[in-house]
Formats: sequence, C-alpha cells, structure tokens
Amino acid sequence: WFSGDDVYMSNENERQEYVLNENGIIFVGNARYIEARGWFYGQFQDLLNICLTMLDLSLYYRQDPAMDVSRRGDPKYVGRVISSMINGNDNDNGVLLGKWQGSFHSHENPSRWDGSVVILKKWRQDNYRPVQYGQCWVFAGVMCTVLRCLGIPTRLVSNFNSAHDVDRNLSIDKYYDSSGRSLNISKDSTWDYHVWNESWFVRPDLGRSYSGWQVLDATPQEQSRG
Repeated sequence: WFSGDDVYMSNENERQEYVLNENGIIFVGNARYIEARGWFYGQFQDLLNICLTMLDLSLYYRQDPAMDVSRRGDPKYVGRVISSMINGNDNDNGVLLGKWQGSFHSHENPSRWDGSVVILKKWRQDNYRPVQYGQCWVFAGVMCTVLRCLGIPTRLVSNFNSAHDVDRNLSIDKYYDSSGRSLNISKDSTWDYHVWNESWFVRPDLGRSYSGWQVLDATPQEQSRG
C-alpha cells in the first residue's frame, strides 16, 4: 500500500486479489480440456513464522547469513530464495518433493492437495523434511501462499502445450531416421500444461519499463547450483 515500496500496487482491486485473497482457482489439464481446481492459499492462517523459517533454512542464509538478511528487503532476492525453497530437490530442506511418475501409494498423490496450509504445517511438523509429493501446480500454489504472506503480490499462470527447450536453441527438436521412424534422442519436450508464478515489483536494476509482473518458477527442472 505504501507508494515507496518496491512491491507497491496502486490498483485497489488488484491488491484485494493478489495480496489479500486467500482462495483461488488453478487451471490444469490440457488445451482441449481445461480443469479448474480450487485452491486455499491461506496466507493469513498463522503461517508467518513458517515462512520466515523457510528463509533461515535456505542455502543462501547458510552460506552467508549477514548478506542474506541484508537483502531481505529486495523482492527479487526473496523471490529467488523462496523459489528454491518450495521444492526439496536440492537437498536444502525444501517444502515439497517433486514426483511425476510411478506409484504414490506410500505418500500423498499430488492431485489430492487442495491448499497450501496443510502442506506448510506438515513440513514444519515433520521437522522441515520435504512433503511428498508435489507437481507444478502444487509448487505454484504453495509459493503463492508464501510470497503473499511475506507481502509480495503474487498470482498463478497456467500455460497449455508448454514447450520445454532444454538446449536453449529456441525450438523443440525431434529427430527421425531415414525411414521416418522417431529417434528418442532429444531431451526437449512439450507438456500438456505447466503452472508457475508471477510477482509484482519494480526493477530498478533493469529500468522502469521492466517493472510489474515478474516470472518465478518453483518447479524443479534442474539443479539450481545452490
């Protein structure tokens, strides 16, 4: 609400939606059948200490506590730390362990989650061991909760026929032999859908034209190099 903040959002309707609203809808499925999942963010449900502990458990804090604390007023930095801590795939006490195939019988199937509060409180109750399991919309839902709780306006974005360009050549590569048979040698892929977050803050490092919604993605696709 304060115009001098890096996360200042001038539109009152947007503040109600992207800061204060504890309930939302996450769109999943595929381009021909889009499903709307209800999600309880619950950012005001006694989660602040859990979210602050998340910052203290991060590799960023453990590597340089003084530097980390000094940068916690910077939403760019906080967003990066939280995006790494929402998933536990870097062995950093993250909140959720990702799993996309195989059996889920011994733990929670990702499709059964319908809110962030129970996940975050289970993470604390289990002594900050990753909760099993999460997939992209679960990571995004929990990240939205944490960032809103810390005062950063945040929303979810769903993309259908989501291209994953692993080798960064701006194309999805498919290979065939001389007979036209598909060769399974490309690591590129196209997913039915993918869900990530956008947070609202200014970018003094890039210039005013880059201020506004900033992309953050907590789904673990590769190691984050710490």
